[in-house]
This record gives sequence, structure tokens and C-alpha cells, in this order.
Amino acid sequence: MTREPIASLRARLRARVDNPRDVDVLLADVSGRTPAWLFAHGEYEMDPAPVEALVQRRIDGEPLQYIRGRAEFFGREFFVDDRVLIPRPETELLVEAAIAQAPLGARVLDVGSGSGCIAISLERERPDLKVSSIDVAVSALAVASRNAREHDARVRFAASDAFEAIRGKFDLIVSNPPYIPIADYEQLAVEVRDHEPRGALTPGPLGTEMIERILDAGRAPVVMLEIGFGQLDDVREVAGGYEITDVINDLAGIERVVVLSRNASQ
Repeated sequence: MTREPIASLRARLRARVDNPRDVDVLLADVSGRTPAWLFAHGEYEMDPAPVEALVQRRIDGEPLQYIRGRAEFFGREFFVDDRVLIPRPETELLVEAAIAQAPLGARVLDVGSGSGCIAISLERERPDLKVSSIDVAVSALAVASRNAREHDARVRFAASDAFEAIRGKFDLIVSNPPYIPIADYEQLAVEVRDHEPRGALTPGPLGTEMIERILDAGRAPVVMLEIGFGQLDDVREVAGGYEITDVINDLAGIERVVVLSRNASQ
């Protein structure tokens, strides 16, 4: 078996990638050591083949989170693969808003389970909530259910295209729906467009198709949504019986989370 000093292997692979830190993370995963330990023990030798294979996947455009099989979200680690969208920091704003505003003991529905990161984070932070989560993709629900087990979260998952398989009302609906217009989707970075599930990113030509379905259903007096850049006016146009009562900006100043309340007359 060929072995190579860590310092040499690290330098060689870092020169091949756009983000050198990715190499440090993958080296740490393969070796079972921390990046700091590896940096301090450059003379230590290891088999280069396993990490070379992982770095090649990164060079080919596969997201780091899929290569590692995990992503951080709201202080927890979630299993992820190409069946689900990679959790983003911006979505933590949606969770924070729901934690702060959900009534005690509220029935909460997460539309679009994905990895389960929203629903699980809500239930773990607010155990008083009765959290359910739906997704049209059974493959995504398998990932979400695995994460719920790993975090001992009491979340009910169900396969449903929007609300077709769901009965009853909820006190709060939260969702990070697909909201990218198809024309914008085609311009996304390769690692997003070619690796993450298309259905979790774009709902169609307008970008508001799923948002409109959620609001048209009127299943809760309050709905919290993550939205895209410059999409606030489009959401206002499809709000129907709801009115926008709050908008939360992300760290870049982009209108990222919108809170809608059903009109009193509805």
C-alpha cells in the first residue's frame, strides 16, 4: 500500500480544488482526526487513495455535504444525500421565527420535509409542539425519518402532494417550498443544479406555484415561508385570504422569511 505524508498529500490536493478547506475536512473524515491535528502532524503518513477519491468527487461538482453524508443545521447534524435538499443557514431564520411565535401546544405542519431539519429542529426546541411533516417524495421521507430517529424527535411524517393526503387544520404551517423560477434554475451553479433534487428547488415557471397552493388551502391562521430573492411582491400577489404581517431579512439583507396571517374576514 502506498503511503504519503499528510503535509504532502494535503498540499497536493488543496492545489486541485476551489476551496482548499474542503480537502482539510475530507482528510479529517478519512483519518478520524481533526484538521488541527493533521496540520500539526504533517509527517504522519496515510494511504492517499481514499481521500483522493473523495476529493475527485468534489472536483466533479458533488456538494461536500453529500460526499460527507451530513450537514449542520440549527446546532445539530443531519444525514443528507442526493434525495434531499442540503439544509441552508438561511432556513434557520424560519425555524427561529416558528420557535418564537408558535402558541403553546400548537399543531404545526411542515410542508416539504426534505431532510426533516425544519420539523425536527422545531420539535426538539419546542417539545410542547405537535409537529407533522409532509413531502411528495417518499425517498425524502426515508431520509427525514432516519434523522428523526437519530435525534429522538416525535415528528409525524406522511407522503402527500401538498395537502391531498392531509386532513384537519393546524395552528401554524411552516415551509421552505421550492421557489426558484425554472429560468433561474437553469442558471444555478452546477453543484446545485446537477446534484440537488430538482423538485425541491423549482416548482415551475413562476416560482410561486407551491406557495400559492399552500396559501390557497387555508389550513392554518398563520403561515411562515422561506422565499427567494426579490419574491416578496410575487408572494403578496398570490396571498389570497392572507396578508403579510412580518418579513425577516437574512444576513445579506435579503427578504428571506415571510409571515402571513389569514384576514379576519376569511
